[in-house]
Amino acid sequence: MKLYIDEKLIEEVSWENNDSTKALEELSKNKLVINMTNYGGFEQTGLIGQDIVRNDSQIKTIPGDIVLYNGNQISVFYKNNQWSYTKLGHINLDDGKIKDLLDKSSIVFTLEHD
Repeated sequence: MKLYIDEKLIEEVSWENNDSTKALEELSKNKLVINMTNYGGFEQTGLIGQDIVRNDSQIKTIPGDIVLYNGNQISVFYKNNQWSYTKLGHINLDDGKIKDLLDKSSIVFTLEHD
């Protein structure tokens, strides 16, 4: 999958090998666009538009983590948090670059199939 944030290709992404990520990959075949908003001063979050399979566990997120929340939302973190999520992937950039990408009022998160 290719990830774009505000139409900028993010090449440094490691995707998890799980059923949730596979479901997202299927949705990305039709280009999945998610309008995200800043939440809590530590993440961007937005609705997928449908429920997908999840396998939540209590995890501590770090900047760059991409997770599934409640089976129907994606969150991308620029600061740490701890909650019950399904990990989808990680943006492999330094914390400063991640903060520059995500610490704004809203972003457009787009997934396209390779």
